[in-house]
Amino acid sequence: MITDIEDFFTKGCGRCERFATPDCSTRAWTRGLDELRRICREAGLDEAVKWAHPCYMHAGRNIAIIGAFRGDFRLSFFDAALMKDPEGLLERQGPNTRHPDMIRFSANEQVADRELVIRSYLREAMGYAEQGLKPPREEASLDLPDELVAALDADPELAEAFHALTPGRQRSYVVNLSSAKTPETRTARVARFRDRIIAGKGATER
Repeated sequence: MITDIEDFFTKGCGRCERFATPDCSTRAWTRGLDELRRICREAGLDEAVKWAHPCYMHAGRNIAIIGAFRGDFRLSFFDAALMKDPEGLLERQGPNTRHPDMIRFSANEQVADRELVIRSYLREAMGYAEQGLKPPREEASLDLPDELVAALDADPELAEAFHALTPGRQRSYVVNLSSAKTPETRTARVARFRDRIIAGKGATER
């Protein structure tokens, strides 16, 4: 995975075999991604690489992160439960996501069309960071295996998807992982389950 911010905008994130090839998802959205980067930097946000993606910070808090996919690219907000979204632009990452947290773009030109709103939303999120405001935490009802906790801490997309699952689906993963006898097996299972969790499915669903 990349550690240099410039690599994302010229080669990709480095998380798959399409890195640094014309087939990388970032290549289709070069202009739009560059525009998002410009807007975030002009807003006064600090730029860093986190989870192999451009992450923008303020007052010691993560504010937003940029991602690129085959069919779209996105600006996703942390602590999205606080966002008011007066323009109705925020969408959920998936059907089981608790809070709308991203602005999705399916054309490079859409960034310029929405620039004023993007700037307004960034200012709103920065204000919450300055005030130290965070969404109320929901009490965990499950005793999550250490290997799952570590994976969720390291992967915000996975964490968002897991916490958006129904309690029953969350429990199905805990039961499955807890049945493994070694930490290595549990870690391997978490990696194998990632795509299923992102898709909003339980451990035994197809």
